[in-house]
Amino acid sequence: MQKTIHLLGLLIIAAGLTAISACDQTESIVIHEPGVYQGTSDDLKTDDALLKERIKGQMDR
Repeated sequence: MQKTIHLLGLLIIAAGLTAISACDQTESIVIHEPGVYQGTSDDLKTDDALLKERIKGQMDR
């Protein structure tokens, strides 16, 4: 009975380690270039009407 419990425990641990080792966690590397913005575009930067509307609601600060 004890051998069966130990064997079952070892099988569960082995299955868990196999599942964890199969995980692929590759990360993409982005090299920074000075002066080059790589984020999303900002509508407020290009549209003066939107910028003025946003600033109008924040005059209390």
